[in-house]
Amino acid sequence: MRKLTEMLLKIGQRPDHGFDEPLGLLSDCHRRIEHFLKVLHLIVREAAGGPLTPAQASQFEGALAYFATAAPRHTADEEESLFPRLKRTGDQAARSLIETLERLEHDHTIADDHHRRVDTLARRWLTEGRLPAGDLAELRGRLSELESLYRAHITVEDEELFPAAARILSRDELRQIGQEMASRRLEPRS
Repeated sequence: MRKLTEMLLKIGQRPDHGFDEPLGLLSDCHRRIEHFLKVLHLIVREAAGGPLTPAQASQFEGALAYFATAAPRHTADEEESLFPRLKRTGDQAARSLIETLERLEHDHTIADDHHRRVDTLARRWLTEGRLPAGDLAELRGRLSELESLYRAHITVEDEELFPAAARILSRDELRQIGQEMASRRLEPRS
């Protein structure tokens, strides 16, 4: 249990970047995605479908809440703010990224499907106090799929896409992206 406690991020902790540095903030979000995915993996491994301790249940719910609320905003930041600006620019480097952008959008769709099922299985576990072996195997499989998908996806974004966007997009475009990201976080959740 000590490992899990050491892994937890402090809620409300200030990220390394603000909305005035939207590409850095997107990368900070990747660290949270990695963190909360590790939390889910660790609890699944430790509890193995059995009863969750109150601490495990709380941490499990926190990770699920992150993927249900913050992660969709991150996807919107990319698909509604960053990607369209890169697609619209006449810059040759941006045009060479179109296939990459399409692949990343496809990754988002696949991740969303996995997250919906993970949430269903995890909520069943939280409600019923146990998770049957077949559901546990599916949960483990989906978490492993997400881990693989995110590893590749985040590497492309952090190492290729975001540095390219920093070179291609103007300061004004980056400022607008940051403003849009901030406004998404002020919108009431549906």
